Amino acid sequence: MIEPLPARSIVDTHTHTRFSDGVGTFMENAAAAVAAGCRVMVSTDHLTLPRIMDPGEEVQVPEARLAEHRAAFEAAAAEYPELEYIYGFECDWYDGCEENIRRWSAGALVRLGSVHWLGPIEGGAWIDDSTDRRIWEELGPDEVWRRYAEAWCRACECPLFDTMAHPDLAMRFVNDGFAPTIDLAPLWDEMVACAHDTGKRVELSTAGWRKGVGDYYPARGLLERFCHAGVPITVGSDGHVPGDLCWGIERAYDHAASVGYRTVEVPRADGSWEQMEIVA
Repeated sequence: MIEPLPARSIVDTHTHTRFSDGVGTFMENAAAAVAAGCRVMVSTDHLTLPRIMDPGEEVQVPEARLAEHRAAFEAAAAEYPELEYIYGFECDWYDGCEENIRRWSAGALVRLGSVHWLGPIEGGAWIDDSTDRRIWEELGPDEVWRRYAEAWCRACECPLFDTMAHPDLAMRFVNDGFAPTIDLAPLWDEMVACAHDTGKRVELSTAGWRKGVGDYYPARGLLERFCHAGVPITVGSDGHVPGDLCWGIERAYDHAASVGYRTVEVPRADGSWEQMEIVA
């Protein structure tokens, strides 16, 4: 039986390696986590995608490398037994994704659900691609937000997702000329209701501070709504380089406590989840 974690242990539930769009190896990430005092870390490389969404295989673990990916993870977990290293994936939601996710993520203990792609597989676009912002220019931020919230609510209905990552990723370019002009409160309320009604956890991510958003994902107003609705949270860095792993986690605990959270949810290596106290 795995012992419960002490309160406010450093836990990072969202990390990437060079197998998808990260920089570090599993070994480098594990070493960085141990150096940061991390107790539990989840590897969540981007899962395999339909070719039309990523024809150059730049942001995913290609199907042909899934076995190699798992072997490299196992080697790092064995090399650093002091770290509870958990195998998972960040799984993009798109129409008809469920069977692909079941097949490609076999053996994962954690599946983060995320929405990066808007529209049908053919003719859709990434909303957080800093090299291609056509969807923002063509639709405008208000319409992007409307479509994002709709897709996010549909993604909540996927039974395969344990946690919904960076819930308001549509804030990605808010300080780059693509701030919404509509009141987001009605969309936020829809998202909160969907998370609550489908029993989803949501992620409090520190990545927004590193991406120029100037806030956590989700923004404070949305996080307050999740808290009021009783939606549990996980905490992650979404680190893509070893130096970003565990970045800001303890400050994120304080931030969560300031809006009313008293615990965060933590996955364990035996497949269970536990609530960890973040307030002394």
